[in-house]
Amino acid sequence: MERGQAEALMPMIDDVLAEASMRFADLDLLAVTVGPGSFTGVRIGLAAARGLALATGLPLVGITSFAAAAAGVPPARRGGRPLAVALDSKREEIFLQVFAPDGPVLAAGVMVERAAIEAALPPGPVLVAGDAAARLVSWVPGRAALASGTGLPDPGDIARLALASWRPGQTLSPPRPLYLRAPDTTPPRAAKVAG
Repeated sequence: MERGQAEALMPMIDDVLAEASMRFADLDLLAVTVGPGSFTGVRIGLAAARGLALATGLPLVGITSFAAAAAGVPPARRGGRPLAVALDSKREEIFLQVFAPDGPVLAAGVMVERAAIEAALPPGPVLVAGDAAARLVSWVPGRAALASGTGLPDPGDIARLALASWRPGQTLSPPRPLYLRAPDTTPPRAAKVAG
């Protein structure tokens, strides 16, 4: 959604619970993606998840958008190639993180321009996932291949990642947003006082 996420999110959560014939009391854990993504979308998602965790007493785990997208392409489907997760930054650049063929992260996520993409990728052929995968593949023709299911992360993958990183009784720190660029807005300037 480009707009209206705040108004749509809570009714969507209610609809999902109703469709599953569940209530919050039936849950053990909440999970939320922490970005990178749109500044507003990340803030809305985190605020809603933190509010739900506080109201329900449920633990909350944060999962990066990179990890969520990578989970959709398990190591067995990578054919021995590194996996580059390319996410749309809504700009000319993309958000990028590379995972080893067997799964672990190779480097921290970055925002990268087209001119710097070769230096940001490991040598040799790569498999690409994420909502900006097609754009990355077009930037390095002949070297990158699209993974199947390259769109948005599957909520089931996010839930599995969260469950794998949590143990009952574990105290968790509140998830923090992962921003790879500064916000588009700036704080208001202090008013000048006439003197």
